Amino acid sequence: MVCSLAYSLGLVLCFSETVLSAEATSRAKVDDRPHVQLAGLLDKLMDPKSKESKILQGVGSILGSATEIDYPSERTIGESLALEGFRRYGMPVKDRKVQEYVNLVGNAVARNSLRPGIPYNFVVIESPLQNAFSCPGGIIFVSSGLLRTIQSEGQLAGILAHEVAHVGHKHALQSIQRARFFQGVGKITSANMKGEKGKEFEDMIGGLQNTLFDKGLDQNMEFEADVSAMETAYRTGYDPEGLMEVLKALVKIEAGSTKKGSWFSTHPPLKERIQKCRTQLSRYPDAKKLARLPERYREYRKHVVD
Repeated sequence: MVCSLAYSLGLVLCFSETVLSAEATSRAKVDDRPHVQLAGLLDKLMDPKSKESKILQGVGSILGSATEIDYPSERTIGESLALEGFRRYGMPVKDRKVQEYVNLVGNAVARNSLRPGIPYNFVVIESPLQNAFSCPGGIIFVSSGLLRTIQSEGQLAGILAHEVAHVGHKHALQSIQRARFFQGVGKITSANMKGEKGKEFEDMIGGLQNTLFDKGLDQNMEFEADVSAMETAYRTGYDPEGLMEVLKALVKIEAGSTKKGSWFSTHPPLKERIQKCRTQLSRYPDAKKLARLPERYREYRKHVVD
């Protein structure tokens, strides 16, 4: 692997914030071998001053079901899951133009979403899978495979708005709480992270990853994100039918594509989603007058096709 997972995440955060003229985030290289990463992570979790130890703060806040998870904790959980996203699905596409373009479109819809005030980072990863997913706190991935299927900027906006909606509704955090990964564990501190407790912590992180990357979110959450995505795209000035068009395109290539990690394996049946989107679309009689921008999209898509 050319660059480490942590370096890639730092690079994405830095690049995205540079696009938005925000302060760049720091980057650090680590050994990307899983067993070395895990040992290093546990060591850093013991250090209350390390960034990694903040993961415990987020986990600790989840233990109290009546306690709202604050944004710094949410973001820390999201960053830890984003590292796993790179490991499973691929590294960022190196072309700066396509990364910048996706960030601009993504942040345009994010400003009209349920949570416009938090920072969003969008990253295109090199993967043949038809996939997009979001991590808590606003880190959103879209695969080059899905970009090759998308045909217009309006469609891209719909897909990104769907993932932004998951962040807006805090769906991943709700899933974590509902799954009760932390029930019976007790208070997590750096002192009890050794031995058996360390193994419990590893199991917890594995549970989070399973929900986000393997099992997928609750079907009702996916339907809710579809409806919110269409509304957000509409408010941003895009034809809200874009999301439904992508779903229709995916139906045609769904057969034999249930590989773990694709939308086909972690999302509700496409035809059911399309029907619900069609019902929602009836709320926008002027949809066809709004932006689709296929030519501009194709100009950027060639950077991941060639």
